[in-house]
Amino acid sequence: LSFGLRPLAHAQFGIKGGLNVAEMTGRDGESASYKPFYHVGIFYQANILGPLSIQPEVQYSVAGGNLKSAFTNYDSELHYLTVPILAKLTLGPVFLEAGPQYGVLLSANQSGQIQIGFTDDGRPAYGNESRPASSQFKRNDFSVVGGVGLKLASGFSLGGRLVAGLNDINDAKNLSGINDPKLQNRVFQVYAAFQFGGTK
Repeated sequence: LSFGLRPLAHAQFGIKGGLNVAEMTGRDGESASYKPFYHVGIFYQANILGPLSIQPEVQYSVAGGNLKSAFTNYDSELHYLTVPILAKLTLGPVFLEAGPQYGVLLSANQSGQIQIGFTDDGRPAYGNESRPASSQFKRNDFSVVGGVGLKLASGFSLGGRLVAGLNDINDAKNLSGINDPKLQNRVFQVYAAFQFGGTK
């Protein structure tokens, strides 16, 4: 049985990088909007059977987004070390990829009109700040990844992915009200990749 496909002859290392368009979803009382960020990484593609391969990766990836309410309007920037482990199906020049991703938060920052505490009578107080915010977010992030791409000549490829967060990343323990509900990462990625020794 032949699909007219050319499977990978051996495992291949590669490098990749591109654009992240990210938002944080799930918070009542604040509207979310996307912000542009970036990701860079390395990967290892190993053939399993015919057109099917497995591709673990390590990426430095920035997520976050903008949240806005009647009183707040601020950007969050979350720096992660992410490890996607993807199954990859190559059909001619087109490939499909899907699998889980684990992320570890390295650092976080917030900037804009933010809740900074409470007044003497217990009402929320807001101010325009730029501050570290690692304590506001959980260290671990679990996601599912799905994407499609196109293999080009000489080991180059282009692709796009959706990375959908599964767990609540909000960890604001000292604030109340709109800061309590869960938050989840959602990232659209567009990338270029190069595989060393890739097929021509």
